[in-house]
Amino acid sequence: MWPRLIASKILRKTLGSNNFVADFPSGLEDYSVELPSLDLESANNSNSIFTDYNKETNNYKVFTSTWNVGGVSPTDDLNMEDLLHTPNTTPCDIYVFGFQEVVPLRAANILGSEKSKICMKWNSLIRKSLNKSTRTSNGNNSIQSSGRQDFRCLISKQMVGILISVWVRADLHSFVRNPNVSCVGCGIMGCLGNKGAISVRFRLHETSFCFVCSHLASGGRQGDEKIRNSNVAEIFSRTSFPKGTALDLPRKITDHDRVILLGDLNYRISLPEHKIRALVDKEEWNMLLENDQLKQEIREGQAFEGWHEGTINFAPTYKYNPNSDTYYGSDHGKKGEKKRAPAWCDRIIWFGEGLKQHSYSRTESKLSDHRPVKAVFTSRVKVLQSVKGFRSFFLSERFDMIPNRLRMPLNHEF
Repeated sequence: MWPRLIASKILRKTLGSNNFVADFPSGLEDYSVELPSLDLESANNSNSIFTDYNKETNNYKVFTSTWNVGGVSPTDDLNMEDLLHTPNTTPCDIYVFGFQEVVPLRAANILGSEKSKICMKWNSLIRKSLNKSTRTSNGNNSIQSSGRQDFRCLISKQMVGILISVWVRADLHSFVRNPNVSCVGCGIMGCLGNKGAISVRFRLHETSFCFVCSHLASGGRQGDEKIRNSNVAEIFSRTSFPKGTALDLPRKITDHDRVILLGDLNYRISLPEHKIRALVDKEEWNMLLENDQLKQEIREGQAFEGWHEGTINFAPTYKYNPNSDTYYGSDHGKKGEKKRAPAWCDRIIWFGEGLKQHSYSRTESKLSDHRPVKAVFTSRVKVLQSVKGFRSFFLSERFDMIPNRLRMPLNHEF
């Protein structure tokens, strides 16, 4: 607690601000909003007439990805098609993009204010890719448009180098309530945002979602995994959301109905470097995964107890030479230089029931020394069968009140 208080006084900045950028209905675009968000008593009262109606369950597709971009700014023509490609060509309903090191982790960026331009640049690329007109072949070697997709940014939040951006289908936007963010810094002085997590939560229909984008402590020495475990414990204990004035909203990460954590978790492989490289060359993934620190810590109950991860059938995602398919250090490099053995640093895991993972893979972008990782889930969502129109009235009233709580309109559209 003391380091956080001291840092706040010395740096004169609020650590873990709860403002975020979003697209809102009623003609509002790109505002920074001060949370907690509005919770109308009449709309959210758990004892209201809404609870008297039966609920049905719908399935929604959720795309998630994590990418440590190594402080490299994306070019305007960066192709994100490979990242967005999924085995089934049908678009997902929710897209969650997690990034780490969107800015270089130097003192000016860690101690200074967030660079909003880089956030806007990534969101602009995401918007362009998600809302690109779909095209199909008519069988005569020509391409025709088959309609435009329409996705809106629900939440976009940056903390130093960590960025999370959540997008939903435009027709689902009015069914989303209680969007909030919670930031936890675990870096310098145990509180600054060069390491830590941004957690976002919202309710879709009658089901609560929480997505956590994290960047844990680095280091390949023996015992460094315990520091990462400590980061995880800090994130889980310090993350807190508004409870709401009338509805008993979940406050902690694992209290939500659907929970997915993604990020550069930095867990390494507990084997000698030469053996790791030999097994990677042979693509002996199972042998390597038996010594994967994250899996070991989960098995031993040291971190992420009760969490799940899909089967890994892809090569380690870290660390590559710039713009190359070769791992860093495989060419022996300079004398005394850290080799950093290959590892699955970039992971996507989930907690609780109601989620089914359909794919878990990596993408081959060479923008940074990490490869992006993505996963697609189906999520069960509870939906009221009745009074949808009545509910929409309250939702629209709620969103119409948002301008009264706006802090600062952004001058640029992302």
